[in-house]
Amino acid sequence: MAAMAQYEEGSENGVVSLAGREGFSIQTKKADFVFKPYLLVQTAAHINWYDDEGLDKAYNQDNLANSGFAVPYAVLGFTGKAWGKVSFNLSINAAASGGAILQQAWIDVAMKEAFAVRIGKFKTPFSHGYLTTLGETMMPTLPTSLTAAVIMPYSLNAVTPNIGTGFDLGVEIHGFAANKFGYEIGIFNGTGASVNTATKTISDDWHIPSLLYAGRFTFMPKGIMPATQGNPDRLHEDKWMLGASANLNVESESESTNDTRAGLEFAMLKNKLYIGAEAYYMHVGFTDRQKIDKTYDFLGGYVQGGYFVAPCVQVAARYDFFNRNGVDTNGFLNMPAVGCNYFFKNCNLKLQAMYQFIGRTGHDTQLDRDNDDLGLAKHSGTIQLQYSF
Repeated sequence: MAAMAQYEEGSENGVVSLAGREGFSIQTKKADFVFKPYLLVQTAAHINWYDDEGLDKAYNQDNLANSGFAVPYAVLGFTGKAWGKVSFNLSINAAASGGAILQQAWIDVAMKEAFAVRIGKFKTPFSHGYLTTLGETMMPTLPTSLTAAVIMPYSLNAVTPNIGTGFDLGVEIHGFAANKFGYEIGIFNGTGASVNTATKTISDDWHIPSLLYAGRFTFMPKGIMPATQGNPDRLHEDKWMLGASANLNVESESESTNDTRAGLEFAMLKNKLYIGAEAYYMHVGFTDRQKIDKTYDFLGGYVQGGYFVAPCVQVAARYDFFNRNGVDTNGFLNMPAVGCNYFFKNCNLKLQAMYQFIGRTGHDTQLDRDNDDLGLAKHSGTIQLQYSF
């Protein structure tokens, strides 16, 4: 078993939970080679309503925009193991474009449970929300504080960082020790999921490779925390996790910034109950070539919970906050959300519904208030059907 600080037992693909699901696989009689295909398809209907301040009037946008039908993910892949030490995974997301079509491609070699090496394209070690198995998230969308770009006061089109880091290309060592301590330490390109080529150089300012340096440490006193936020096949779990992570992205955003991120996370599964919470921080400093001395800091976080009110029905709620304009400017986005999930029996279908409101609180000026939710819907609703095997 590859020893990762947070993963789903029986699968390290990071997309679909294989726990308790038969599907089909190919393996040798001694099970020293296992090959298992998997699929995840999500189809969604969205409705988004923007207030006037959230629109760019130069484009004559309507308040009701970015609505209709979408396919967030159409993932086909395979995962497997060989010789008890090597794990591998390849997945294609046909709903993506450009380099992001290749969602994952990696090989993992486990020397022992406390030490393994992974190389390729996979999830960077930051944020419980991102590291949760894709088909196992409690709501159809991740917290806005993780995914929305920050608002910078300079008109640099390339400078649009967000706190989450997601998929990237790199190498990582990881392990799980004493049945309670997990770690992941890696270096990555820092260019994200859409770039599959080597484009980095040496930092002009710091004279080190312009890469993403990342680490995550977790404490799981009751054993490995499953990477799920709710699964009807796992209603008798008793696990919890504390985690801390940090990373430094050198010459990111088209070599214009040096970004530092740090995060704290908590997650718990107790029978029918799931609770998750995170707080994260990002520091953005410009490279010398930009000739901008000022730095900017951003804070965000969320708390969320889900409960199975029936064997196939999970209700969910989340409170998300984000000071998108930076900590030097008062005010933050206030983003409550509610949802409900229905799991169809014996067919791997999952129906999700979600509503989110984005409010603004505590801003000093009307301009700060208007900028904070630029491009974000004040009211948004999503209904999503997911199938996986």
